[in-house]
Amino acid sequence: MSIFMRSILSALLALTAFAAGAQAPAPYTLRHGDTVMVSVWRDEALRMEVRVLPDGSITFPLAGRVEVAGLNTTQAEARIADRLKKFIPEAVVTVAITGIQGSQVYVVGKVANPGPVALSSPNLTVLQVLSQVGGLDRFADGNAIRVLRGTGGATEVLAVRYNDLVKGAQLETNVVLMPGDTIVVP
Repeated sequence: MSIFMRSILSALLALTAFAAGAQAPAPYTLRHGDTVMVSVWRDEALRMEVRVLPDGSITFPLAGRVEVAGLNTTQAEARIADRLKKFIPEAVVTVAITGIQGSQVYVVGKVANPGPVALSSPNLTVLQVLSQVGGLDRFADGNAIRVLRGTGGATEVLAVRYNDLVKGAQLETNVVLMPGDTIVVP
């Protein structure tokens, strides 16, 4: 076996070992504002897109009001199937996420394109979201940016030092965002 082939085989084995030890990301959990397509196998009348309401529930024919916020799709399927059991004993329910409007942050102030931004991954940071909205306006005060986070009825204010971050300093101020956060750029 050539040195080249041994190197490739060695790299593949290392990659396989790494992949086997890597943890799968946590499944997405439903939030109010999200939309889902709920369907029951072999029953076209029980196929509809519904929005998760502010109280965390959806309303589905025969099942009524079903709490789904905080559940992943597999858990939501089981909960809906359980509620349908008295009408359809062996219902096979599918829940597919069609919109993640419940997983948004809001950017306001001196940026190129203020507005809502969907959290496309669970570890999105302030710098990543600010790049998605086109960056800061030239008159923005980069080291005075704040993230407003509602926590248990109170608002937590987190400082972001953008000008320092882009220079590689104050990295701890690159806040990992949570759904509902508001980034204020003065």
